[in-house]
Amino acid sequence: MQIIWLGHGSFRIEIEDQVLLIDPWLSGNPMLPEDQHAAATTGATHILITHGHFDHTADVVALSKSLGAPAVGIYDFMSYLESKEGLSVIGFNMGGTVKLGKVAVSLVPALHSTSYGPDAAASLGREAGFIVQGEGHTIYVSGDTGISAEMDWIGDYYKPDIGILSAGGHFTMDMKGAAYAAKRYFDFKTVIPCHYKTFELLEQSATDLIDALPEVNVIEPQVMKPIPF
Repeated sequence: MQIIWLGHGSFRIEIEDQVLLIDPWLSGNPMLPEDQHAAATTGATHILITHGHFDHTADVVALSKSLGAPAVGIYDFMSYLESKEGLSVIGFNMGGTVKLGKVAVSLVPALHSTSYGPDAAASLGREAGFIVQGEGHTIYVSGDTGISAEMDWIGDYYKPDIGILSAGGHFTMDMKGAAYAAKRYFDFKTVIPCHYKTFELLEQSATDLIDALPEVNVIEPQVMKPIPF
């Protein structure tokens, strides 16, 4: 298994027989060079979407169609993408689990907002995170979120060993907030921060997260550099 950061909140997870793209943002993503777009997405089997904001969905329609990769996410939003954009989709809801080949993916709550479209007028469903299980690992993908009491049962029920946490501040938890959530609600072996460095108003370093979690392997991801497990 390996996890590859594509910058911002975007990831490529190669696990079992699947290649999952999480919130792929290519067009306009200042962290992912254009000449790496193909390598970032080639072979993807599914596209997991946490919510509808542009920096998480800008390329989902084009990628889903070109790759033949269904979009996966909350039912309401997936139904919209199916009917309005003609995508192949897998829609489910909070607490539900779908099997993508040998990988189990569960939908869990996040604390953020969601909308979709050029005028951000369509609000469909709600924001979410994912639990991804395979190869003996359980990954919590927080999506864009603040600290939430929902994390209590997510940590207790799924017991994820890897946390991919939004931690850039302003729109999500900052590094200190992510550290608090990790300590209070989870027992991670590894934490990977995201949704930072992209813009000046976001945090530029994971130092506060690293310092607060001395017993956790906090990995500052590098764009397009695989993190093996």
